Amino acid sequence: MHGPVSAAWLLVALCAATGAYCLLRMRSGVKEQRRAAGGEALMGFGMAVMAVPAAVFAPPRWAWPVYAAVFGAAALHALWAARATPHHLHHLVGACAMVYMAVAMAAVPPGAHHAHGGAGVPLLTGVLLVYFAGYVLLAGARLVPAAVTVAGASAGWGDRPELARACRLSMGIGMVAMLLAL
Repeated sequence: MHGPVSAAWLLVALCAATGAYCLLRMRSGVKEQRRAAGGEALMGFGMAVMAVPAAVFAPPRWAWPVYAAVFGAAALHALWAARATPHHLHHLVGACAMVYMAVAMAAVPPGAHHAHGGAGVPLLTGVLLVYFAGYVLLAGARLVPAAVTVAGASAGWGDRPELARACRLSMGIGMVAMLLAL
């Protein structure tokens, strides 16, 4: 990704921490939590890898099509899972956004930087930005009243809905940042 190096490293740290927490959530006793956490862990780690500053590590040309294939498979899985749970439609949009960004990065000639001329923001980038900005606002609003605890019970790290919402919020913010840097 292109952009300020310090912001990129913050995004890498945020996405990697989110992916790591999602791995913890995969130990939940609730089947649907485990399923969602697996897709979210893939998304968090994938975003972390994609956000590494290009000046530090430039992936080989073959990495972007592989990246697109992995997230294309994740999109197909999310589409299949959306039959039972509508939340997976958000996973579908996220995976498709990752495919889009991988294809966009593959199209950039080696060593070239984006020319910020008068071309403007591509339509698909704009649509994805609007979607994820709206998602961030909605997720943030849902996070505020989430500080409800089960009567006298201490939920494990994998079963804390407010932490899961915070992870989804941070990945949404990360996606907005990555789309802006695209």
